[in-house]
This record gives sequence, C-alpha cells and structure tokens, in this order.
Amino acid sequence: MEQFDAIVIGSGQAGGPLAKKLALAGKKTALVEKRWIGGTCVNDGCTPTKTWVASAKAAYMASHSKHLGIDIEGYSVNMPVIKSRKAEIVHQFRDGSLKGLEATDNLTVYFGTASFTGHKTIAIALNEGGAIELKADLFFINTGAKPFIPEVEGIHDIDYLDSTKILELDTVPEHLLVLGGNYIGLEFGQMFSRFGSKVTVLERSGRIVSREDEDVSETLHQILTAEDIVIYTNTSLSKLEKVGNQIAVTILNNGVEEKIIVSHVLVATGRTPNTAELQLDKTGVEVNPQGFIKVNNQLETSTSGIYALGDVKGGPSFTHISYNDFTIVYRNLIEGANLNISDRPVPYCMFTDPQLGHIGLSEQDAKKLNLNYKVAKMPMAYVARAIENGDTRGFMKAIVDADTKQILGATVLGPEGGEIMTIFQMAMMGNITYEQLRYCVFAHPLYAESINNLFFSFDN
Repeated sequence: MEQFDAIVIGSGQAGGPLAKKLALAGKKTALVEKRWIGGTCVNDGCTPTKTWVASAKAAYMASHSKHLGIDIEGYSVNMPVIKSRKAEIVHQFRDGSLKGLEATDNLTVYFGTASFTGHKTIAIALNEGGAIELKADLFFINTGAKPFIPEVEGIHDIDYLDSTKILELDTVPEHLLVLGGNYIGLEFGQMFSRFGSKVTVLERSGRIVSREDEDVSETLHQILTAEDIVIYTNTSLSKLEKVGNQIAVTILNNGVEEKIIVSHVLVATGRTPNTAELQLDKTGVEVNPQGFIKVNNQLETSTSGIYALGDVKGGPSFTHISYNDFTIVYRNLIEGANLNISDRPVPYCMFTDPQLGHIGLSEQDAKKLNLNYKVAKMPMAYVARAIENGDTRGFMKAIVDADTKQILGATVLGPEGGEIMTIFQMAMMGNITYEQLRYCVFAHPLYAESINNLFFSFDN
C-alpha cells in the first residue's frame, strides 16, 4: 500500500486544479479519475452543451433575420458536423488538462474506480486491469453527480435520454419530450426546437423554473412558447410505452389523463451524487438521505482530513462553485487562510436564449425575509442596444435595500443576461449602491449603460 500526502478522488473543476496545486506545493499527491479528466463540465456539461447552444443560436438567427433585412432561405441543420465540432472542443479541453497534470511533479494520475477500504485507505480498480491500494492523511472527494432517473412505469423499457446520452445523437429527434421544466431541460428543449424538433416540456409544479420569481417564470414561458415549444405545468408522468419506433406517453395534466406520442424522451429531473461506489461508511464519512456528503462551512466532512468539493456535497450545483470550493480548501490548508462557504456569492446563468442570469436575493426571497426593499424593473424593450440588435425579449430587475441603497440581488432575463448580471454582482461585492450605479458613466451603446435607466425608476 503506497503512502501519499494527499489523494484527490475525481478530476472535476475542483479536483483537477486542487491536485495540481497540492503537488506544486510539495505534497506527494495522487489523482484518481474513473472516466475522463475534467468531470461533467468539460465532458458532458458546460463545454459540449454550449457548443450546441451556439449552433442552435445560428439556426435561430438564420430563420429570424428578416426584420434585420437579411433573408436566408434553404438553410439546413447538419447534426454530424455539430456533434463533431463539440467532440473536437471537448477533446481539446480534456487532453490539455491531462497533459498539464501528467507534467506536474509530485502528482500521479490513476484511471480507475476508487473505494474506501478503511480509515483513509482506498482500493482502485484500474481501468486497464488490476487493482492497487493507496493511503494518505488528506483526502478530497470531487466525484460529482449524475442524472437522476425517476421510477416511472415503463421508463426502463424505452431508450430514454439523459443530459449525457443526448449529446451523442447524430440526428434531430422528430418529437422530443423533456421531463422537467428547469435549467437543464429548458436549455436542451429550446436547443432541439431550434434544430427542428417538435418539443414538449412536462413540469410537475405550477410553473417552469419555479425557484425564480413569478414574473421571470411567466416571461420565460412566453419566450419559449413563442418558439412553438409546448409546455405542460401541473403535470405528472404516469407511464411510458414503446410502440414501434415511437413512445406512447401517458400524463396527468391537472388531474386529467392524456396521451402523447413522441420519438424521444429526455429525463431532466435532477441529479444524484456519485457516492455509492466510494463505500464512505468504511472511513466514517456521513451522507444525507439523498447520498450527498455532509460538510461543514470549510468543506470538511465528518472525518477529519477528508473534504468534499463540488456537486457531490449538494448545495449549488455549478461549475464555478466547484472551482471556488477548490480555492477555499487550498488557501485554508496551504496558505493558512480561514475562509468558508457561508458568505460567498452564488451567481448562475441559464443559457437559454435569451440568457437568465441571477445573483443574490430574488423578490420572493426578500418578501420571505420581511426586508424593507424596493424593486427596480425595466423591459429590454427600453434598452437601446437591445433595440438596435433586434432582440428586446425579457427584462432586468434589481432588488435593493430601501434604507442603505445596497443591491441585494438581481435577475436579468435578456440578451447577454449573464454578463449584465455580473455587473450587479461586482457592485454587491464592492458595496456600491444603486445610486452610484445610476450615475455611473458606462460606455455607449452597451447593454450595461441601461443600468442607469433601471435605477432612474426610483424617485431617490
């Protein structure tokens, strides 16, 4: 059994950078990866999906440019080329990361499945065959999560798609049913609608993206249905049945049974942690009822010296949060900092078109907290750059403290929504008031300068 100073299990957006930095700091480090370097983000998350989002946007613009004086007739969607471009970019990112890790002194990369055999000892079933055992004083678990598949009658009798499998399609589905009206499902739904699929979305709750404010949900609903996407809310799935080359779907829509015939089903109903194979009980690491690893506010588990980072610990499941987990753990252990995850900002962006960017409190959050707040809201139809670019869908909205004038949160549903949201985030981090932003000199004609007008909606 070989002794290491540190062992990192999983090479996602926390694990890979952390292993490299620990090794460069002089620690003998092992990185264990079951599949591919880069985790979900690089291989079947952010990187591949955003290449497809770009292709879908190009298809949309080809068919929606007449109002700009550009007529494009006879365009076609070439899925093999779209898929090939995606694969090329994924391999570029993945292979570049692997080369960097392999060139790092004090770092050994193992490809295989790790499981604990005792207190701070693991066995690795190597992908190339055979097994080895390792031990270390420090462990870092970054094994991520995978799509959650609900137990629905007939689901295992069909070739359902999840967020990984759908990226391997070579052809455009005739009719794609999306189970789940949240971030992953809506990105894929709009994407394939633009590629040419008929798309139907099923959502159990009363509205899509239900964690957002009602006006955000309603406006996004309108934007998607304007692209001929059919959205069912208050709808549950009862049964799936293979019928020739089609799939018969039985649903309960507001208590009324209906049947839909589709060609493909995408399951986008959440994610579940990759913890089962780790055998965490053998090293004393506690998990919650859903299998997510319990951590304190410095990301240490119930076993001293074992940390969990990224999606495997639950909480906000974003690549940038996983990366920030790495920076917190590294700075605390190696640089002597005393950082925690309790007060960090949690921005996010859904890459529908237009984008949905959010930071801080929503209006419904402020209501629940009984804060003395004000809301500034402005449609993108009032934004000069949006008008000039011919896309005025959506709005921007900020929640502010009525007494201190500090920005408490912001949501931007509109073109470049994520980029605009980031301006609000930086203002929040720097304690810049809405009054300062109202009189800030922004370059013209940017989307950013519309923040002036947003806050001019206040009397003072």
